[in-house]
Amino acid sequence: MSYEMWTEKYRPRTLDEIVDQEEIVGRLKSFVKAKNVPHCIFAGPPGTGKTTAALCLAHDLYGENYREYIMELNASDERGINVVRETVKTFARTKPIGEVTFKILILDEADNMTDDAQQALRRTMERYTETARFILIANYSGKIIEPIQSRCAPFRFTYLPREAIIKRIEYICERENVKILEDGIEAILEIGEGDLRKTINILQTAASVGKPIDAEVVYSVVGKANPHDVRDMMLTALNGDFISARNKLRELTQKYGLSGTDIIKQIHSEIFRLNIPDRWKVKLADIAGEIDYRLIQGASDEIQLSALLARLVEVGYEIKRGL
Repeated sequence: MSYEMWTEKYRPRTLDEIVDQEEIVGRLKSFVKAKNVPHCIFAGPPGTGKTTAALCLAHDLYGENYREYIMELNASDERGINVVRETVKTFARTKPIGEVTFKILILDEADNMTDDAQQALRRTMERYTETARFILIANYSGKIIEPIQSRCAPFRFTYLPREAIIKRIEYICERENVKILEDGIEAILEIGEGDLRKTINILQTAASVGKPIDAEVVYSVVGKANPHDVRDMMLTALNGDFISARNKLRELTQKYGLSGTDIIKQIHSEIFRLNIPDRWKVKLADIAGEIDYRLIQGASDEIQLSALLARLVEVGYEIKRGL
């Protein structure tokens, strides 16, 4: 297995390699063809290819030496008003040598910039349009001030479909000679939640164990309980066997090393998969929320989770009585 980070190793390098973002890729290719790029906002959930699309655009626009024509500022950099006034302005004011007459500045997580920094950035964007174009990347475009939004072409990224993520997982496993089972893919998809970067990181972590990737391996490396075990515990409680359910709870905490809030999150997810009337799902969701609040306030994990199982037992009795 390669020790290189797979998220970088298998990142698309050109716009042609980006999948399932046809409208966005088409618009970006038109910019490359015209050799002219407006200021842009790339908005959408994490792990959907926003930064990758910006780098692919630069690659197709400038060629293999595109790194000489761009500047990236991300979450690890200070992006207050002084950085905008000094670093950004210094980069923006110089004109590049070559066929393309402007450089590109990529501001990752721009929605975390302060209002003062955004106001300074607005003036810089106005003054240096001829020599620099800005690509602002944000999870929440609404946090970008209106004067900047009005100067930028918006691009909305969406989660990749399940089929595209599965295809990427299988491609990486084939290239890295990693064996993955069907339930392992399902587990990675469930935990990744449509975030391709997170999905690939989970895949590499699971592969580092050195054995075929199945659901058990995936859940163990990410510190989550197998949903089937959580559901089994809940069903045991709903069937009225409190002691057995409590023993299963202790097995989960010892086997996976989970905190109370971790287990509550998984219980909350499993509630909506139970084969019980919807009104009882609503009741259980309310109970889970109450227990979660108590845990956040510092209550004992074991006592509160035992109380939750007791409430599940009560709900099971009520369901059987047809109430």
